[in-house]
Amino acid sequence: MLTAIVLTLNEERHLPDCLTSLAWTDEVVVFDSFSTDATVTLAEQAGARVIQHPFENYPRQRNAALEAVPEAEWVLFVDADERIPPPLAEEIRAATRAGQAVAAWIPRHNYIFGRLTRHAGWFPDFQLRLLKNGKVRYDRDRPVHELALVDGPTVHLAHPMVHLNYATVREFVVKQHYYAEYNAQILFQEGRRVRPWNYILQPPRHFWWRFVTLQGWHHGFHGLRLSLLMAYFQLVLYQRLKALEVGVSENRT
Repeated sequence: MLTAIVLTLNEERHLPDCLTSLAWTDEVVVFDSFSTDATVTLAEQAGARVIQHPFENYPRQRNAALEAVPEAEWVLFVDADERIPPPLAEEIRAATRAGQAVAAWIPRHNYIFGRLTRHAGWFPDFQLRLLKNGKVRYDRDRPVHELALVDGPTVHLAHPMVHLNYATVREFVVKQHYYAEYNAQILFQEGRRVRPWNYILQPPRHFWWRFVTLQGWHHGFHGLRLSLLMAYFQLVLYQRLKALEVGVSENRT
């Protein structure tokens, strides 16, 4: 039995098309964090089973979702802004029958500002989303870019899922500020400290990496804008890290 699980919170805009792309699975579970829009109603109308659970962070939510479907042999995690095209659906079915692995990495086609972005670091963007129940757990203490703990071999699938990622520049900027704050905290906990040259060298290095090494230039202005934005958020990252250093220093005095 293959169960698709969609984690949701106020996803009425994205959810219907997501659920349509999962109609081939044996069961669809919408694991909802008490949405206040039409998410639950739309899920029930589509025939999905709805389970509501308070949200702490993504790994704990995924672990709770796994525990809620003990009857499922295989679980496919899909976000509401993702779609599973038919070729990928067939490949997923084949992977579950093959029995060669307990989990599978799935590539993503990221649509950023409405454009498919295959360069500058957004492809293949593998995500561990197909897993055999009981063989994968998520690190409870890593709230962003969750870490899967896999008990057994994994495989990489060839066909990508579709990810409707960052519809607007504003959405992109808001999310990157959040990531910069989180990553600064991780670096601080690891003992990393800011050096003056980090402000000067890291942003241009990051720009070169995305625009030249990862061939963001293939996307023209779109790739240039993304590479510049990500380079800018390297500066924001070190500013946030410095703020943490200063905050600790002030608390000690």
